[in-house]
Amino acid sequence: MRSSIRLAMLLGCSMLPLAAQAQTLTSEEAATMRAEMAALKAQMDALQARLAQAEAGAATASANAQAATTIAQKASEVAQKAGAAPTIKFKGAPEISDGKGWSFKPRGRFQWDVASVNAPNGVSNPGLGFSNKLRRLFLGVQGTIPGGFGYRAEADFANSAVTVTDAYITYDRGPLNITLGHHKTYGSLDELTSDLDTSFMERAAFVQAFGFERRLGLGFGYAKGDIVVNAGVFTDNIRDLSGTGTDANNSYSLDSRVVWMPKLDAVQLHVGGSVHWRDMNSLSSTTVAYRARPGAGTTDVRFISTGNRLVTKEAGAGLELAAISGPLHATGEAYWFRPELAASGKDAHLFGGYGEIGYMLTGGDTRAYKKGTFASVVPTKPVGKGGIGAIQIVARYDYLDLNDPARGITGGTQSGYYAGINWFPVEYIKFMLNYGHIDYSNATIAKTPNGDRSYGVDTLAARAQLSF
Repeated sequence: MRSSIRLAMLLGCSMLPLAAQAQTLTSEEAATMRAEMAALKAQMDALQARLAQAEAGAATASANAQAATTIAQKASEVAQKAGAAPTIKFKGAPEISDGKGWSFKPRGRFQWDVASVNAPNGVSNPGLGFSNKLRRLFLGVQGTIPGGFGYRAEADFANSAVTVTDAYITYDRGPLNITLGHHKTYGSLDELTSDLDTSFMERAAFVQAFGFERRLGLGFGYAKGDIVVNAGVFTDNIRDLSGTGTDANNSYSLDSRVVWMPKLDAVQLHVGGSVHWRDMNSLSSTTVAYRARPGAGTTDVRFISTGNRLVTKEAGAGLELAAISGPLHATGEAYWFRPELAASGKDAHLFGGYGEIGYMLTGGDTRAYKKGTFASVVPTKPVGKGGIGAIQIVARYDYLDLNDPARGITGGTQSGYYAGINWFPVEYIKFMLNYGHIDYSNATIAKTPNGDRSYGVDTLAARAQLSF
């Protein structure tokens, strides 16, 4: 606007001398002058119009810039809100998290076992021969809560009655953690390794025989660097704390475990130990039998057993060793178990242990390990992505001694020789094939007609497994 005013003033000033001369102009000259002035005015009007258009364009540009700024601010707000929206990651099943401490994931497993247990002629039992079983059908949920809390609730639907497995809450702020609820006690590498990740379909015989299980309790943990320490106080499993008359069950146990897990170059080492002490209290009037199956969970036959005993207390101690180097792993445990017999007040001396070796046949695969236990194998070249998955061969010697003649116990001994092959086509599926030959002495079932209790049993078993 100021530009147009200045232009008008200049034009006005330039016309002053023209006006002075107009008095002496002829009529023709005056007409020419008027024409020139009209043309000049027309040019000035056109110039003013263009200036007005320029000013209007500037105003429009300013308005557009302001609108763009507003849109950008709104886009930023939307982006911030989108960043806080829940995210979903697929880990066998969808895991939902909000990035602020909340997460939720369904979990489960399916295991179908088939097996054949063959004993020599003269050994008869309905549990021999072929059998099959939906071994586990777990369904549950797990997740985290802001503040360092977590939870897991899971049940087994494989049997006619639903059995609660894990049901606990956790608090983990590192390096300390707390677990409250129904979970595993702290003893044995083979027991604490998930049944999804064990080398064989069945755990070591001493794990079965000495009653390792989940129980209600309060556990404390410390994990930092190469050290993991756990300790807890436990009552009993949910099953034995439910139903008529179980309110009198006041048994309790103290359990602890320490693991040193250094890594030397590419070799993962594991050195561990555990102790167990249990006061049976009211359960001392209820008999207990320490026994084990013959390498197959589909049969109820036991060739080795102490028979039913009244026990007042239990004590146990175990040692663990393991090493993983590339495709090769080796592990072994020894466990000394001392139940105090109510009849004599003295301890029976029982023992079990195993040694195991395994090798991955597929290049790049290894036995997984995490926080003091073996973990899930993830094939480097799974089926569907240019590979055949991971293939592992394993061998194990498994020993169990349930004899203590000084305490009047002749439960028998076993030496088990096992071989197996495991195929992991993808991360969440596993197929297992196990063969075992077990030599028994003082077996619970005598051969007929000579009554011999020392003989061998052969077991062939297979499993199909899915987890998420």
